[in-house]
Parts: sequence; structure tokens; C-alpha cells
Amino acid sequence: MGNRFMCMPKKDAKDIGSRSNRRGGSQRKMAAEEEFLHRQALSMAIHQHQLSQRFDGSMSRRIGSTSSRRRTFSDPFSNGKQAPEFLENIKTKKLVLIHGEGFGAWCWYKTIALLEEAGLLPIALDLMGSGIDKTDTNSVTTLVDYAKPLIDYLNDLPEDEMVILVGHSCGGAIISYALEHCPKKISKSVFLCATMVKDGQRPFDVFAEELGSAENFMQESQYLTYGNGKDKPPTSLMLEKQHMKGLYFNQSPAKDVALATVSMRPIPLGPIMEKLSLSQENYGTGRRFYIQTLDDHALSPDVQEKLLRESPPEGIFKIKGSDHCPFFSKPQSLHKILLEIAQIP
Repeated sequence: MGNRFMCMPKKDAKDIGSRSNRRGGSQRKMAAEEEFLHRQALSMAIHQHQLSQRFDGSMSRRIGSTSSRRRTFSDPFSNGKQAPEFLENIKTKKLVLIHGEGFGAWCWYKTIALLEEAGLLPIALDLMGSGIDKTDTNSVTTLVDYAKPLIDYLNDLPEDEMVILVGHSCGGAIISYALEHCPKKISKSVFLCATMVKDGQRPFDVFAEELGSAENFMQESQYLTYGNGKDKPPTSLMLEKQHMKGLYFNQSPAKDVALATVSMRPIPLGPIMEKLSLSQENYGTGRRFYIQTLDDHALSPDVQEKLLRESPPEGIFKIKGSDHCPFFSKPQSLHKILLEIAQIP
């Protein structure tokens, strides 16, 4: 792929009744917090719409301004009020959130709210042809194109500024690409149930054990789009809503599933079928952390374990009861892990 986007220097009660009352209060508190977050999502959607009217569609949209021991997190309710105590040792406060296939910056709305409340600076980007970026998904044929909004963002950072990258699902391949091409801009990278590929591997290869070979997948899939004509290779993939629910959202709240099923866009096939070229000098020297999701139907725990064995990261974390979208199903657990990773010296 060459170094077309190499970063250039520039001038992160004790009786049953009282127990029942406490449970009821906790449930009401959780419901209120859920409602608050969904109101924020609506506000964010309106803001995105306003941006899309104000700027040219080709611009990337931006939302929001350990040891190797494995850690497992459940998801007790937290309103984030105690989060600032974690900030003492955090050097890089800017976290750049990269969505997975079919998603957009919108999927991070809970994570953005929690990180901002903790005093951090989350930035969620739409990859090319994703979210509200107006590029036709069928025209996104390479990793260079797909990753361009992130590489442009990193290029625009001040010379001495670094960020923490967080990549979900196939967004893992995007942050791997960024580690290769902009290593000096990235202090840590976090792979969230993501395709942590090796040199010469395609993002699709990570899913191959469950989906079958690429050739069989292409022949049997009923959801392919042929943007260049039936006589040319397929250009994108769009799953049916019911298929998406079982694959991605088996533990997610109904409101988030509804948001996702009306917001997701087709998945560009070119980037996920492209082999990454990763060097030891750049990608190999980056600090990588992995967050496993233990009730994941899209990227099973077994497949995630295989990724970890083949390319061990610096730190490994687990979230119990999470589907493939912990930013929906276990947002507080995800938030705590991101804070912990940000603290690691």
C-alpha cells in the first residue's frame, strides 16, 4: 500500500422490605440513566444532521471533543461520579474511537458521555462511507480509502501530541494500519473484540472460521451489493435486521438495537478483504491492549483467544455478559477498562 499517508511532523435494610426498596431504587436509577443517555443520543443525532447540512459530505465527522494479567469486569451500575479520582496518572487524555463494520461514530454515544464526565477527551470518527459521511460505500475499495479520516486526523495533530486509539471489531484493522503509518502519534491502542490481524492477514480472515472461506462466503451470501455490476466483484454487504440482532446485539438494550438497525450502513468489502502490511519497526513497537467480550456471537470467545495466542498484547481484559457491542450492552464496564488502560504508565 506504500506510505501515501505517512504522518508528517506539524508547527488521549436488613429486612426483605428494605432490600426490595433498595433494588427498586437502583432499578429506577438505572432506568433514569438509560433515558438520559438516549436523550443524549438523540441530541447527538440532531447535531450530526446539522453538521451534514453545514459541511461538505466528504469531510470526516467528529463527535465529542497494565500488566499482562487478565482482568474480568462485570457491569454494576455507575453514574461516573467517582471517575475523576482515576485521572491523576493519565498523561494522554484524548481517546479516538473507531467504529467497526457497518457502524459509525454514533455507536459510541454512551462511551463519549462517560469519558467526558470523567474529564477525558473522546473523539469518535466516521470512517469513509460510514455513519453520516456521504461517500458511497460501494466506492470505498481499499484500506487507504476507508482509513483516510483517521489518518487525516492524526496528520493534523500537533507535533508533540499523542492519542489513545480504540478500535471495535473490524476497526481493529484500521488502528493496526494507523500504528503502521503513524506510530509516533499513538501512545496506546485498544482492540475491542476486534480484528487484531498479523502481517499479511486480512480482516476477513479473523472471521473465516465461523463464516467459511471468502470464496464460499461470496457465493452463498444473500446480502451482497454489486455496485459495479453483476459481472464485477461485490462491493458491499448489508445484513438483514434480524440477522444483525442475533449476531451483534444479543445482550444489548432494545432501544440501542433500534438505534443501530436504522443507523447501520452497508459494509465495504474491499477493505476487509485486503491484506495488511505490518512491520516490526512500526506496528510491532506499538503498545496494544485487548478487551474480550464473553457472550459475543459475531467474534466468538474462542476466536478472540486464538488472536491473543497468535499475537499477545501488553494487557488483556474481559467483560462478562457482553455481546459484540459492549458500548451498548456493558457501557460501564467498558468505561472502567478504558480508564484503567489510560492510567497504565
